[in-house]
Amino acid sequence: PVDPVPSILVSMGLVESPSGHHPAWLVRALGTISVMWSLVLLSRLAIVMGLGGATAIGWLAVAGPLAAILTVLLLLVDAAIIVIPRLPVFLRLPPHQQLRCVIPTILLSGWLYALVAREVLMDGSPGNTQTLLICVILPALVAVSIFGGQRVLGFVYCAASLGPFLLNLPPTVPLAVPLAGLAGLLLAAMAQARADQQNLQRRLENSLRGEQAQALITDFEEAGQGWFWETGRDGQLTYVSATLARKMGKSVDQLLGTPMTGLIEKPDRKAAAQGEGERTVGFHLSARSAFADIAVRAALPGEECWWSISGRPVVSEFGQFLGFRGSGADLTEMRKSQAEVSRLARFDSLTGLANRVQMMATLEQCLVDPAGRQGSCALFILDLDRFKSVNDTIGHPAGDALLRLVAQRLTRVVGHDGQVGRLGGDEFQVLLPGMVDRHELAKLSETIIHSVSQPYVIEGTQVVIGVSIGIALAPYDGTSVDMLIRNADLALYKAKDSGRGAYRFYSQDMHADAEDRRQLEQDLRHAISTGGLHVEYQPVVASATERISGFETLVRWTHPVRGPISPTDFIPIAEEAGLIAQIGEWVLRTACQDAGGWPEGIRVAVNVSPMQFANPAFPALVMSVLAKSGLAPERLELEITESVFLEDSGNTDAMFARLKALGVRLALDDFGTGYSALGYLKTAPFDKIKIDQSFVRGAAVKGSRNGAIVQSIVSLADALSMETTAEGAETLDELELIRSLGCSHVQGYIYGRPIGNAAIMARFATGDLYARASGFKSGRETRKTMLRSVVLSLADEDFEGRIRNISSGGAMIEGLADVPPGALIRIAFGSRYAVEARCCWSSGDRMGVEFVQPVSLDRVRASEARSIRQKGVAEALPQRKAG
Repeated sequence: PVDPVPSILVSMGLVESPSGHHPAWLVRALGTISVMWSLVLLSRLAIVMGLGGATAIGWLAVAGPLAAILTVLLLLVDAAIIVIPRLPVFLRLPPHQQLRCVIPTILLSGWLYALVAREVLMDGSPGNTQTLLICVILPALVAVSIFGGQRVLGFVYCAASLGPFLLNLPPTVPLAVPLAGLAGLLLAAMAQARADQQNLQRRLENSLRGEQAQALITDFEEAGQGWFWETGRDGQLTYVSATLARKMGKSVDQLLGTPMTGLIEKPDRKAAAQGEGERTVGFHLSARSAFADIAVRAALPGEECWWSISGRPVVSEFGQFLGFRGSGADLTEMRKSQAEVSRLARFDSLTGLANRVQMMATLEQCLVDPAGRQGSCALFILDLDRFKSVNDTIGHPAGDALLRLVAQRLTRVVGHDGQVGRLGGDEFQVLLPGMVDRHELAKLSETIIHSVSQPYVIEGTQVVIGVSIGIALAPYDGTSVDMLIRNADLALYKAKDSGRGAYRFYSQDMHADAEDRRQLEQDLRHAISTGGLHVEYQPVVASATERISGFETLVRWTHPVRGPISPTDFIPIAEEAGLIAQIGEWVLRTACQDAGGWPEGIRVAVNVSPMQFANPAFPALVMSVLAKSGLAPERLELEITESVFLEDSGNTDAMFARLKALGVRLALDDFGTGYSALGYLKTAPFDKIKIDQSFVRGAAVKGSRNGAIVQSIVSLADALSMETTAEGAETLDELELIRSLGCSHVQGYIYGRPIGNAAIMARFATGDLYARASGFKSGRETRKTMLRSVVLSLADEDFEGRIRNISSGGAMIEGLADVPPGALIRIAFGSRYAVEARCCWSSGDRMGVEFVQPVSLDRVRASEARSIRQKGVAEALPQRKAG
C-alpha cells in the first residue's frame, strides 16, 4: 500500500512529484499572486479607513511604537510577496520549493495585518471583537479570491489572520467553533488539492497518449509504411494523410472533397471478375460494410503503384452513419517481390528461359487442345556435347556464360514457333505446339545443331561445343507428359550413342533397346553377386627381347543366355548403375591373388575407374589387397585414364602421392584420346604411358600420320623417363614400326589373345617366359564386297575378270590363273577409268592385287552405272530398227 502522507504532500505541492509534473495551479499561482497582491493592500487600507474613521486616520499620532513597527514589517512582507516571485533566481526554483518560500510570507503577512488591525481598531480593548473580525475577514476574502483554486495558500492566510481574533475571543463564543471552521477549511483545501492533482495526472496521461499516438502516426506515415483517410456520409474525403497527398502529386486541400474511389484505378475485366480493385472498394463504401486488406492499383499516371486498403464505417452513439475511416499501405515492393518469386519459380535464373516446372505445365497444355481433345506437339530434348570440358578447363563462370549464349541462339532459331526451356545443367528442351511434320522438324534440328556448333568467344578464348537432340511427337509417341519425356530421352540417348552432334526421332525399337539395357543391368547385378564374371590376362611384351614383362587384367562376362558380352557393352552399364567400384575391387583382388603365383618380375596391370580413383579409401583398399595376396607392390601396375584430371587437382595430386607411397606403379592409359592438356605430366608420377590402339593400328599404312603421333609420344615419354606400351598391335609391319620408333613394350593380338590364369600357370610351368609374334604381314583397309566385270590386261593380252571385294588400296579378283606375284596388271573398270595394280598373291584363278595408286571407289561405282546405261541403250537400238 502507498503511504498517504507523501501523496497528500505531493497533491498540496509541498514535495516534488515522482513523475516530475506539479499541479497546474501551483505552476501559475505565484506569478498571479505577485501581480494581484496590491489589491490586498488596497482592501486593507479601505477597510481600516472606513471602519476606523478619524481614529484610523490619525492612528499614527496616537498609536504606540508597536503598531508602527508592525506596520513597517507588514509593508516589507507585502513588498516581498510582490517582488520576490518575479526574481529570476526565484523562478529557477522548482515549484514546490517556490511554494515553500511563499507560504511563510503569506502566513506572516496575514498575522501582521491582524496584529496591526487589533492595535489600531481595538486599542487593546476586547470589546471591539466584531469590528476586528470584520476587518480581518474582508481582506481575507480578497486574498482568497486572488489565490483562486490555491486553497492551501487561502487556508494559510486565513489561519494567520484569525490568530489575533482567537486570542480575543469573547467568553460567550466557544473556541471549538472557529477551530472547527479552520479544520474544515484545511480538509477542503487538502481535498481540492488532491482532486487537482488527479485531474492533472489524467490530463497529462491523456495528453501523453495523444502525443504518443500522434508521434507514432507521424513516424508510421513518414516511414512510408502507410497512411490514413476518412470520408463523410457521401463518400467524399474529409481527411487524408499528407503522405498520401504527396504520393498523388497533390496537396491535401486538393484531395479533400473528392471521392475516395477517385484514388483507385478502375480494374480490367479479369481483375474485376476476381473481385479486385475499385469495384470492390466501391461496393463496400456503398454497402457501408467494413473491409480489410483489399489490393488496389493507385490512379497514378505512368507509374505502377499498388495499395492495400482497409476501412470501417463510423457511427454515432445513436447509430447514425457518419462516414468511413481507414488506412492504407504501399504494396508495390511486395507485389514486385511476389512477381519476382513467381518468375523465379517458372523461369531459369541463369538463362531467363522457362525452367522444368514451366515446361512441364506448358507441355500439359499442349497435350490437350482448348476443345478438350488430344493435342499434338513435338518435344526436343537437347544435351550439349563437350560442355563439361569447358567447365573443367576455363571455369564455371565461363560455363555459365556459355549456357547464356546457347540459350540466346536456341531462342533465335526457334523464334515464335515454340518455347525453349532449360531443364538444368547443360540440358535444354524445346516445345513446338502443333508441329509434327518430320521433314520440317528435321530441318529445324539441323539448324539448331549448326547454330549451337558455331564457335563461341568467352573471356578471349574460342570455345566449340556440339549438341545432340532427341525428338518425340505427340500423340504418336506418347499421350502423357511422362511418356513423351521418357521417349524423347530415349531418342536423345540414341543420338548421343550414334556419335553425338546428331538428332534422332523416337521409334519403338528404342524402347525395346532401353528395356534390353535395363534387363542387362539386372543380369549384371546378378552376375556380380553370383560370381558370373571372370578375368583374363593379355601379355605385355618387351619389344626388344620379346620377354613377357606382365599381363593386363581384362574382365569378361559370359551371359548364360546371350553368351559372351563385350566389355564395351556392359562396362558403360556398370558405370551408369554405380556398379563399377564393386567390379573394380573384385578385379583388383582377383588379379593380385593370381599374380601372387606368377614368377618374380612378372607384373599385373589393373584398370582403375575414375570413380575408384576419386574414393579417398582407395589407397587403403590397395594396401589391404597387397597384404592379403602377398604380392610385392612394385609388381602391381594401376592403369589410370586421363579423365581423372578433370576432377579437383588438389585431391588428384594427393591421391597420386598416397598411391606412390605404397610402392605401386602407375600407368597412363589410352593416352591421347581424352584430356587434351599435357600439364599434368609435369607432376603426375607415372611410370608408363600406354599409347592408344587408335594410333597404332594403321600406323604402317602408307600416308598414315599415326606413325608420327606414336613417335612424338615415345619422345615425350623418353624425356620424362617413362616407359611406353603400344596397344592394339596386330600385324608384323605394325610391330616392326613400333620397334623402330623405340616403344619399350607391345601389347596386342600379335603376341596373343587374352587367356585365363590356368593357361598362364601352365605356360610358366614349362619355363616359357617369351612370346612369339604371329599374324598378318601387313594390315589393310576394310574391303567392300563387289561383284562386277572388269577387263584385265597382262602381257599385252586382255582377259575378262570379276572383282569380289575392293578397297581404295587393293582388291580380290578372279578370272586369271597362276599369275606370278609382283606381276603388273592393268584393270579397266570401264571405257573411261583404268588403274595399275600389282599381284600380291595368286591361288587358282583368284589373286590379291595392290593398286599402285589409291583407287576412287566413287569413280568405280560411276563407271559401273555408266556401263549399265550404255548396255541398256545398245539393247534398245535393234528393237527400234525392227519397229
